[in-house]
Amino acid sequence: MFEGLSEKLERSFKILKGQGHISEINVAETLKEVRKALIDADVSFKIAKDFTNTVKEKALGQKILTAVSPGQLMVKIVHDELAELMGGEHTELNLKASPSIILIAGLQGSGKTTFSAKLAMYLKKKKGKQPLLVACDVYRPAAINQLKVLGEQVEVDVFTEEDSKDPVAIAQHAIAHARQHGKNVVIIDTAGRLAIDEQMMKEIAAIKKNVNPNEILFVVDSMTGQDAVNTAKAFNERLDYNGVVLTKLDGDTRGGAALTIRSVVDKPIKFVGIGEKMDALDVFYPKRMADRILGMGDIVSLVERAQEQFDVEEAKKLQRKLAKNEFNFNDFLKQIQQIKKMGNIKDLAGMIPGMGKALKDTEIDDDAFKGIEAIIYSMTPAERENPKLLNGSRRKRIANGSGTDIVEVNRLVKQFDETAKMMRMMSGAGGKNMMRMMQQMKGGR
Repeated sequence: MFEGLSEKLERSFKILKGQGHISEINVAETLKEVRKALIDADVSFKIAKDFTNTVKEKALGQKILTAVSPGQLMVKIVHDELAELMGGEHTELNLKASPSIILIAGLQGSGKTTFSAKLAMYLKKKKGKQPLLVACDVYRPAAINQLKVLGEQVEVDVFTEEDSKDPVAIAQHAIAHARQHGKNVVIIDTAGRLAIDEQMMKEIAAIKKNVNPNEILFVVDSMTGQDAVNTAKAFNERLDYNGVVLTKLDGDTRGGAALTIRSVVDKPIKFVGIGEKMDALDVFYPKRMADRILGMGDIVSLVERAQEQFDVEEAKKLQRKLAKNEFNFNDFLKQIQQIKKMGNIKDLAGMIPGMGKALKDTEIDDDAFKGIEAIIYSMTPAERENPKLLNGSRRKRIANGSGTDIVEVNRLVKQFDETAKMMRMMSGAGGKNMMRMMQQMKGGR
């Protein structure tokens, strides 16, 4: 995401490289390129112009410290203003009521139904809630079935009344059902249209009036750029929603919607969809997104994802095995499976400063570990337990069994040896400290 914008901003900062000070001339030249980069990213001319005027005002008022170059200072100012443009601080969902009612709105095809299921999974797994999904799209025949299928996937109950054509009544009955069955969050998936129309607006306004939701989230496809911003504005005028959800952000190389929706509708972006899988949903943090746009990575989000998969008991077991030099291919496989649970590999790599740029033209498949897993699964239980058994003939058999070749098997064995060596080094005093730190961070979340 944001590849085009990141590259152009990086080029614009190079104008100040080697400059001893910030002057009106070199700032004007840099900001002309920044403004152009924003407009190319589908940011409106007015917002781009206001943004660069603010940056210019702040840059010219700054004194350059000896330790900071003009280019570094400009990156810092642009970073802070980008974060401010996207909302400044993260805004939480309002989940104080029981049940908390969340109304989902948006055009057809924006990803409302998929987001509803992702949100249910997020609230269940990360917030300890008991959500109920409600199918209130009474027009699209596949919508109810789609929600049922997704509800099964995320193991969340779905409330439907398939004979009813009254979305207001369905929503009211669902809330009563939630109260009776101990559900503390009700997520109402509503009908969308291919374009904004009066009937659609009246219907969703009627649902809002009758169920009095705690949160109204407007879901929009970020890849539609300025159209997304215009749609957001039209919906907000009628619904006065609480927050925006940007879907398909992983496919949006420009990022205009993410950058401008906040300043147009004055409502926070609360979530972003970053893939098709049910766990491909990120809470939106403006400062972290500004980090990623400027190629600084997003270490905080990476650590949070790692924490979610961190198992204290497993870590202790692994540490004991490492101390006794007993790390084997079963342990190696567990580590791979933990990494896979953290999400898309290229997305994870992009959270490491500098890696996003390095991997720009590299295709990293979601099945990047498939070959490695096939090789390990082709080993006998004894071979997985004791890697020293892997002589030439065994490696050849494993290559045939896994559909790979001997070179790939040898490469994996070498990687395994290097990983084991590195982990043994970390399992000393440093490893204990690292594990203690991870436990403290997990406890303090």
